Amino acid sequence: MAMEMRQQLKMTQQLVMTPQLQQAIKLLQLTRLELQDVVRLELEENPLLEESVEAEEVREPESLELEEKESEPEQAGEEFHEVETGEDTLRDWDSYLDGYNYSSGEQYSGEDDRPSFESMLTRKGTLNDHLLWQLHMGPFSDAEVQVGEEIIGNIDESGYLRAAVEEIAQVCNCDSEKVLSVLERIKEFDPTGVGARDLKECLLIQARFLGMEGSVVERVLLNHLNDLETRKYKQIARDLGVDLNQVLMAAKIIAGFDPRPGRIYGSEDVQYISADIFVYKVGEEYVVMLNEEGLPSLRLSPYYTEVKGNAGVDSRAEEYINEKVRSAMWLIKSIQQRQRTIYKVAKSIIRFQREFLDRGIEFLRPLVLRDVADDIGMHESTISRVTTNKYMQTPQGLFELKYFFNSGLSTSEGDFVASESVKNRIKEIIEKEDPRKPLSDQKIAELLSGQTVNIARRTVTKYRELLRIGSSSERKRHF
Repeated sequence: MAMEMRQQLKMTQQLVMTPQLQQAIKLLQLTRLELQDVVRLELEENPLLEESVEAEEVREPESLELEEKESEPEQAGEEFHEVETGEDTLRDWDSYLDGYNYSSGEQYSGEDDRPSFESMLTRKGTLNDHLLWQLHMGPFSDAEVQVGEEIIGNIDESGYLRAAVEEIAQVCNCDSEKVLSVLERIKEFDPTGVGARDLKECLLIQARFLGMEGSVVERVLLNHLNDLETRKYKQIARDLGVDLNQVLMAAKIIAGFDPRPGRIYGSEDVQYISADIFVYKVGEEYVVMLNEEGLPSLRLSPYYTEVKGNAGVDSRAEEYINEKVRSAMWLIKSIQQRQRTIYKVAKSIIRFQREFLDRGIEFLRPLVLRDVADDIGMHESTISRVTTNKYMQTPQGLFELKYFFNSGLSTSEGDFVASESVKNRIKEIIEKEDPRKPLSDQKIAELLSGQTVNIARRTVTKYRELLRIGSSSERKRHF
């Protein structure tokens, strides 16, 4: 069979993701703060895109001066004249205070002479800084300071030493005994327990700092730390040959120790969540408002649109302008489409979860992406992108949009209850239990069945673990 090359025409249809469509999808799943960064970057790179200024925010200087004159009382000039002619020293004293810096006690002739705001800022102290300060203030030789700095440099934010003694000795070009000697002195630094290489050593340092050498507390930490974690108090008492009450008292003391002594100097900042959607109840209806704070109102620059129509514009310049116009227009339309989509999804969620907004988490309905997608006529993937990292402020509190989507469990009445509602019931049952006799997962399942919720023991176990609540043996308290 001979082989030959041919050319033929064939018509096919396929879905192609254009750059503009990719941009619209990307904008849809961005948070509000990320969207602000994208808009700010586009404003810097695209000369045809600019931020519009509302007309009512701009006021003429003449109108402001006229308002000030009209608001002044007629006697104001006479009163000032009396002060000026009769008490010159008082006026001079006021002018002196105007240029005086109260915080530093220095006088400056103008705003340019004052120190900048940045020069008065300070950074938060870290654990490393606190340990180095103690090292340099202590009775250490230069060689010991060098070793101590290397040790402190390998202590993490929790206060644990994360490098081997041999590695530190090799870096400092000294023997391991010298490193251990300096390390033992660093373990006496504040906070107590710093410089330990594992949890046992950290707790032992804190116990010995309290003068508990040879006590039941030290013996438990040395030999029965694993048994202490699993609350095998009777076995510990039997192995140590002491009374059970002594073991329980030792466990109570150990529970007061800090397993992460360096966290009080942690550099982690609190992350605040800004709601993307606000829901208010007006009368009997819920009103949705999008949070557009920080999002500028965009428009095309009128200057460049006028230049585009001139006959003398170079072809390359006109091509550049057309490209930037298309980019700006697509960004504006994509942002508007994003806001409309978020609004539609929020309105749909409110329709499905009206009882939750009225009465609380017990009335949260089971909801899946397909329900909202069918309600507003969009694809499930679009709903998934919209609900990613978006938060809604409701009368019941601040929730991520994904919180409202959850599976359901059947009830004995033939209805369904949301899994989040069941988790909340499990949490409430455990909070009300007797800590000396905690409820088993089977008992919790039976209690929920009495509340018309059909749930298996293994489902209770799964929900309890998702809530990060320990088992009945882990929750049991002896003191």
